[in-house]
Amino acid sequence: MADNTAKKALELSEDTAKRLGVYVVDTEYTKNGDGTYSLCFYIDKDGGIGIDDCEEFSKAVEEVLDKENIIDNNYMLEVASPGADRILKTERELNYYAGRGVDVKLYAALDGVKEFTGVLKGTRGGAAVIEYGGREMEIAPKQAVYIRLSFNF
Repeated sequence: MADNTAKKALELSEDTAKRLGVYVVDTEYTKNGDGTYSLCFYIDKDGGIGIDDCEEFSKAVEEVLDKENIIDNNYMLEVASPGADRILKTERELNYYAGRGVDVKLYAALDGVKEFTGVLKGTRGGAAVIEYGGREMEIAPKQAVYIRLSFNF
């Protein structure tokens, strides 16, 4: 149920996101420990997301969700930036961040390397495609401890 609700919310948010110049990286619909529910949208755009972007998207998407009434119970609506240390886990976000540098840590070494920084090329057959050492490596989700954006400060 939670995955279907998150997926439907994502589909309904696409036009709103496009109109506001943001991209919905991911959605999560979860039941909290106290029995309440949360629907969280992670949004991004070139140059990064600020609090005003989150507020504007929240108000606009709330209208759409209220109109479509896809969630039967009460829930808390959250809108946030994906965050600098977010682990990239869905094909959607891996494709969105294609062309960016990523830090990768694997459970087991692949071609003699377990941790590296490369360039995310997107996905192929559900695996992340990462350019490293002049060649492309396909990393299946179950092989990686994490794949996340690389930042040099």
